Amino acid sequence: MLDDGQLADLRAATLEILETVGVHVPSERVRCEYEAHGALVDHASRVVRLLPDLVLSAMARAPRTYTMGGRTPDFDLLLDGSALYVATDGCGIRVVDRETGRVRASTTADVADMARVSDALPAVGFYWPIVSASDHPATAPVHELLASYRNTVKHVQTETVMGARMAGHAVEMARVLAGSEAAMRQRPPLSSLICAISPLAQDDEGMEAALVFAEAGVPVGIMSMANCGSTGPATIAGNLAQGDAEIIAALVLVQLVHPGAPVFHSMMPGVMDPRTGGFLTTSMSGEAAYGAGVEMAHAWGVPTLAGVFGTDALEPGGWQVAAESAVNLTLCGLLGAETGSGMGLLDACTLLVHEQLVLDADLHERVRMDLARLDTTPAAMALDVIREVGPRGHYLYQPHTREGLRAMRFSSLTGRRAPDGTVVEPRDVARATVDRLLLEHHPEPLDERVAAELARIVAAADAEAVADGGGGGA
Repeated sequence: MLDDGQLADLRAATLEILETVGVHVPSERVRCEYEAHGALVDHASRVVRLLPDLVLSAMARAPRTYTMGGRTPDFDLLLDGSALYVATDGCGIRVVDRETGRVRASTTADVADMARVSDALPAVGFYWPIVSASDHPATAPVHELLASYRNTVKHVQTETVMGARMAGHAVEMARVLAGSEAAMRQRPPLSSLICAISPLAQDDEGMEAALVFAEAGVPVGIMSMANCGSTGPATIAGNLAQGDAEIIAALVLVQLVHPGAPVFHSMMPGVMDPRTGGFLTTSMSGEAAYGAGVEMAHAWGVPTLAGVFGTDALEPGGWQVAAESAVNLTLCGLLGAETGSGMGLLDACTLLVHEQLVLDADLHERVRMDLARLDTTPAAMALDVIREVGPRGHYLYQPHTREGLRAMRFSSLTGRRAPDGTVVEPRDVARATVDRLLLEHHPEPLDERVAAELARIVAAADAEAVADGGGGGA
């Protein structure tokens, strides 16, 4: 998508921004780490600048491939470019209640329910807690992790754990789940995504959490959501350059302090809606930025988390959801993204409508099969069957036909007519699928000892929050 010259131009722009403009770093601890490792730090303005040689040498230490572990090895994700693993979206704040149809605040039970549905859907490669555990406001991140671990054997990635202390609880939970320190480093069951603050700033608790995770061997990703026209320049290339600078500044810190720590790069920029000032996750002009972000990550020598499903649509199903999701998923898949996220939420990643996850999973399978390598072996080309049937023959009576059709995949969601003539819409089938999975699917339970220890850690975090007067900070 980008040629070598364009990638070189973007890298040069990133290096220039980091050297001449710098990034705002509010955490004194983080500024001191930058300074101790050779960055130019102005403590009065809290701005850190990075010389090109420092950036390049630090990024050279980042691993190109590593494994994100599932609860069992069957669900490990090897990030080597051979597959694109897609996660649910997160961390929405509202849910359309399955019983009443009314919009309400999300809860821990919603996190658990959607972890179960995600566990059952092969299209979901790993799980983001899809909504916030708003019933535990001070310690929502660890309650989201506990609900996730109890309800899926797949890898879990958090985007809400902030602050060194909360990150410490999350690392302790991951260590218990993995079984040992060594196992956690080899197959970490948890990874973390930290958002930069555009333009060119870091979140203090986010970066302090990133250092805790990196020290423990938990993969850390940095995301930019620079928004063309409001928090980023009003050109796609300018927004990419600024977003990349935000990401690389943070990844450099991780590599300076913990060389070789697993990291990933996530470019999810938006375009300001000129009618409302809002953040458009997809737009005709802005969609190319997601694919460009994949190639920029690879040019820096690290894996990527691509934006492959996020949509601004307000209702599940329909033309807008499919159009906005399919383009990014196909493009990033073709470009070799290792991971992506975005399944299941609507309204700029804020609203959970349960059946949308099933609809997105179906779309994922369509694209996955489109991008799969075509089997052209002699058996697959069925030349012997073609010879036997011959000109003007028919394949229906051939045993090969039965075997071949059974091996093919067909969508269960395609609209159709019921025996009474009524139309069965895909959304109706998807809603029924969610109901069935929540009734019938029971993920492999946690070992009792592990479950008890995870609950103890979360209870300790709750007690700390109470002692702090409801805060869950650093």
